[in-house]
Amino acid sequence: MCDDFIHQGLTHDPTVSRRAFVVSSTATFALGSTAAAPTKVVEKDVNVPMASGVSDSALFYPEGSGPWAAVLVWTDILGLRPVFREMGRRLAAEGYVVLVPNPFYRNAKAPIVGGSFDFSKPEDRAKVMPMAAALTADANISDAKAYTTFLDEQPQTNKKKKMGVQGYCMGGPLTFRTAATRADRIGAAATFHGGGLVTDKPDSPYLLIPQMKAEVLCCVADNDDKRDPAAKDKLKESFTTAHLKATVEVFEGCNHGWTVSGSQVYNEAGAERAWSELSALYKRNLS
Repeated sequence: MCDDFIHQGLTHDPTVSRRAFVVSSTATFALGSTAAAPTKVVEKDVNVPMASGVSDSALFYPEGSGPWAAVLVWTDILGLRPVFREMGRRLAAEGYVVLVPNPFYRNAKAPIVGGSFDFSKPEDRAKVMPMAAALTADANISDAKAYTTFLDEQPQTNKKKKMGVQGYCMGGPLTFRTAATRADRIGAAATFHGGGLVTDKPDSPYLLIPQMKAEVLCCVADNDDKRDPAAKDKLKESFTTAHLKATVEVFEGCNHGWTVSGSQVYNEAGAERAWSELSALYKRNLS
């Protein structure tokens, strides 16, 4: 599980607003895009019907007639919070319908933690680890079906186009399970410092690769790779055997959690490069 990795310490960036807003070329998440016109993004808090209750989630899409391809975003272990809303807005501004759910809806509404968060402190870890442990593979699969169905029910979603899925830390395994469970819909999948993608357990996420039909991007943290250098090789071998187009890349100098703004290990240059690869992945497969 994700406690085996180095984690971000802050749960949110107080400068990020929850309201619908115009994505600006001067914003942190639009570096280098000054030539593009600002895109208005609609943000809604939604309740997604689940087999185990109702999931409080955030839905984003561009203003306009649409429709657009859909993307499901799995958060890291600290769940749905402002920084992931920021990611949802940014992705929607690129022309997608984006759902960022609260993966811990069975236990609490988002945000599940407030203020600062230090993963090195046992009392802070105790706030989230029991909830993360309760997310079994079967629960992941059930949730993946519900969230992808919800996205396809939105009038803004173009169901003729394939869907994307991306995940961070513990969201990595959830991404793999989504891509395998909804192989009929998922055309692109991406993980960022995914935790536990390769294990020796019978439900190890990488064993699902033969069931996928998506192009896959795995952005691996440098320190994760140093801890388990064989993991990336098993991923590459499995993708090759399954005849899937995939990129498994170690981001040198970028530690676990580097893509999450506001974290103690955030690496802006590395995060922007990872986002560029994500954007290219979606353009190839969802357009």
